[in-house]
Amino acid sequence: MFVRKMIAGWGDMDFNGHMRNTSFLDKGADIRMMFFAEHGFPAETFARLRIGPVIMKDEIDYYREVGLLDEIGVTITAAALSEDGSRFRIRNEFFRADGKRAARLTSSGGWLDLSARKLIVPPPDLTAALQALPRTDDFEPLSSRRSQP
Repeated sequence: MFVRKMIAGWGDMDFNGHMRNTSFLDKGADIRMMFFAEHGFPAETFARLRIGPVIMKDEIDYYREVGLLDEIGVTITAAALSEDGSRFRIRNEFFRADGKRAARLTSSGGWLDLSARKLIVPPPDLTAALQALPRTDDFEPLSSRRSQP
């Protein structure tokens, strides 16, 4: 399981004193990029290849509050993936230090050619990185895109 520890910082708080919804989105994006970096795709590689992940839909379920300076564990798993890696659904689970789940983020996306500004099939090494993600219990295959890079 790919998990990283993070801290709910001052900028992550909302008016009510708990972690705001957009901070869950930001930390989900951070752990995605950490995963890709550790699997051969650091930010520099994405920039060189002129491709990047594009998220088309995010869903967040909240379970427990996270307060200022609370430590959270964030996991990343594949909830759905097309065979060619062109489409994905990635899930992040956020756990408080007491082990209780605070939130679940499910992000659906694909890969954007930054020059052509269109969705593409990613390079084989990037598809392999996606396939290396642990899968959720409710994992489902997605249909593939027809166009190639």
